[in-house]
Amino acid sequence: MNLKEKIRTVPDWPSKGIMFRDITTLIQDSDAFRETCDQLYERYKDMDIDKIAGIDARGFIFGSVLSYKMDIGFIPVRKKGKLPFKTIEESYSLEYGTNTIEIHEDSIEKGDKVLIVDDLIATGGTVKAAINLVEKLGGEVVECAFVIELPDLHGREKLKGYTIFSLVQFEGE
Repeated sequence: MNLKEKIRTVPDWPSKGIMFRDITTLIQDSDAFRETCDQLYERYKDMDIDKIAGIDARGFIFGSVLSYKMDIGFIPVRKKGKLPFKTIEESYSLEYGTNTIEIHEDSIEKGDKVLIVDDLIATGGTVKAAINLVEKLGGEVVECAFVIELPDLHGREKLKGYTIFSLVQFEGE
């Protein structure tokens, strides 16, 4: 199955000149959703991973399924102010301004091997902040997994030294 064909492109959203890659069409198609989750599972099922950290919000979709299939814990990496217990936070730059994500301070134990999952990597700012949070708590990032990668935005360059995996690339489109 060609997963790329299952992802809708919405021109000029959220602003003019942006080609938004919408995964809702992929997850609405049960075969495409299953195929996406199965491909991720096949890649990670035999790796030494203790926990999966899913980035708010669409990383929760794929990360929680993978966590369930691998029988390991899931850690939500949330936007600031969404977690109810003691947290640590990391801010990162956006094109216009900054954003902050948080993680519960007791979600990772020293030495935990963590897979970070999100739906898309663009500039890499969000995932780099998630990596920093995992490492602040003593975790080791095994890999960062994405359904979609936008290579033209050079997210991999921000993540040198980390293994990046993506199922679909939209290059020059």
